[in-house]
Amino acid sequence: MARGLIRRSIYKSPAQLRLMRAPGEATAAALSAARAAIRPGVTPLELDALAEAAIRARGGDPNFMLEPGYRHTICANVNESVVHAIPTDRPLEPGDIIAVDAGAVVDGWNGDSAFTAVLPDPERPELTDANERLSHVTEQAMWRGIAKLASARHLNEVGETIAEYVEDVSEFGILEDYIGHGIGRRMHEDPPVFNYPVGRKGPEVKPGLVVAIEPIISAGGIDTVTRSDNWTVAMADGSMSAQWEHSVAVHRDGIWVLTADDGGAAGLAPLGVTPVPIP
Repeated sequence: MARGLIRRSIYKSPAQLRLMRAPGEATAAALSAARAAIRPGVTPLELDALAEAAIRARGGDPNFMLEPGYRHTICANVNESVVHAIPTDRPLEPGDIIAVDAGAVVDGWNGDSAFTAVLPDPERPELTDANERLSHVTEQAMWRGIAKLASARHLNEVGETIAEYVEDVSEFGILEDYIGHGIGRRMHEDPPVFNYPVGRKGPEVKPGLVVAIEPIISAGGIDTVTRSDNWTVAMADGSMSAQWEHSVAVHRDGIWVLTADDGGAAGLAPLGVTPVPIP
């Protein structure tokens, strides 16, 4: 979820980084529960209930519910819905693409993560292939951004890396209105994490930096419209979209993906980066 950013110190102490492991783990559990249940006939509201139960079982609360006016654990962005989509009782169907975004707060610290899933349609394999490619490119863009964080001197190198990859392998559009963010005591903090070049370096990447890297990519244009519920944002041209996100901590010994069960090892290994647990 990407709303207004809260300005405060962007660097956490080693003790604070350790406190961020629990909300990251709770967020990962919520998304794992939702991902395991995705199939035709399941509703986004059912996924929402599973995600909430997983967070509460780990002593946390869904932090999306802390956003004024939002009453759910997840955002369930189906097809042309791109961000902030309220879960509905409309059953998922073959051919759908869904991005599930969720976060947890534990002892005052936050996690935030998202994934995209494709429901295959045997009768429309070309649609399935197109959706899977969109999701794959978005996921790999995220991992390349995370990998760059391990060596970058300044944060905006992450966005340059994401954009370079997307432009090299596709003609997809990178949304510019919705970006990543710092995370800690608040779900959305400074600094902004761009997914494209912005012409300035950004803050220094050093121990204590914790950010949510969050590319959101469209198969078509990048213009969006907000629907009548005042939450759901959809692609103006009706194109499909994908979102992948992880919360990542930089510490004295390296980086650790807080919202991945393995710290990001599987996603980073092909890119030559080994995550290191927070000491």
